[in-house]
Amino acid sequence: MAKKPEDIIRDEILALKAYHVPDASGMTKLDAMENPYRLPEAVRGALGALAGNAEINRYPDPGAQRLKARLRETLQVPSGADLVLGNGSDEIIQMLTMAVARPGAVVMGVEPAFVMFRMIATFCGVRFSGVPLKPDFSLDVDAMLAAIRAEQPALIFLAYPNNPTGNLFDDAAIERILAAAPGIVVVDEAYHAFAQRTFMDRLARFPNLLVMRTLSKSGLAGLRLGILAGAPAWLAHIDKVRLPYNVNVLTQLAAEKVLQHDALLEEQAAVLRAGRERMQAELKSVAGVTAYPSAANFILFRIARAAAVFDRLKQRGVLIKNLDGSHPALADCLRVTVGTPDENAQFIAALRAAV
Repeated sequence: MAKKPEDIIRDEILALKAYHVPDASGMTKLDAMENPYRLPEAVRGALGALAGNAEINRYPDPGAQRLKARLRETLQVPSGADLVLGNGSDEIIQMLTMAVARPGAVVMGVEPAFVMFRMIATFCGVRFSGVPLKPDFSLDVDAMLAAIRAEQPALIFLAYPNNPTGNLFDDAAIERILAAAPGIVVVDEAYHAFAQRTFMDRLARFPNLLVMRTLSKSGLAGLRLGILAGAPAWLAHIDKVRLPYNVNVLTQLAAEKVLQHDALLEEQAAVLRAGRERMQAELKSVAGVTAYPSAANFILFRIARAAAVFDRLKQRGVLIKNLDGSHPALADCLRVTVGTPDENAQFIAALRAAV
């Protein structure tokens, strides 16, 4: 007799809930930290021509060498560092975790943080150790150092700035973690365009430091391109678990082309940074709202009966992220992405009506 899925699938996978992406059809979409601005028409036209002439009958360049050369220049990757590319940051996280997944290995991070750090550790059969942040969401460096001594993690993830809280952790505290860690420390700089702070220039100082970037938040979310920079001694092994041809032909061509216009992406990021500051001020004027400082393109805020407020916003056609119930530290918390001025105004108006 054939067995049921429950008899075959690992218990920890059966216990998981799938990552849910809500339907945003017809909504003002402010839930996913996307750049709301499209590329200029001329650049879109150039991308169309590239796509039309792409040799999609052939496999892509397995090493994406031309794209890597462009990324080195645009991201100011220091000489001596290498790059590994992935199908979004998620695949980079998976490659890192798979590479260190010896029996008994521990992956460490803070909590609350990007949910995929813990989820991918679970996928890979590795124990995840989450160290709680302080009540103000700052890094508890003493607790982190104690956990490192006790757990001896093979891999540590630190988002800079952190998602979903939006704050930047103290640089000196991160450096203490780098000095204490027995293995790899990955600083995830997904929101670098909005924080304008980086550990990229410290790669030579800390041999166990790897810096992760993505182009998703800068306006290229649909391309799914993740980037890992660091010492070749580490990346040569991480690259072994990368699936062949993981960055497709169209992504390689389009990303290389758009990065020739990186000033356009920076202009859009500057507009969003200014919009973030205006939205912070607006949120502070809404009764009952506590808005947390953010160096990203989103703002975390707390409000009583957050789940009900979230539903009322949806009824008014505005979709944000409900984090209430996702972690004890995020009780009654919602997260809103910074959109266009019109989208931001729609959100604030809907929020005032919802409360």
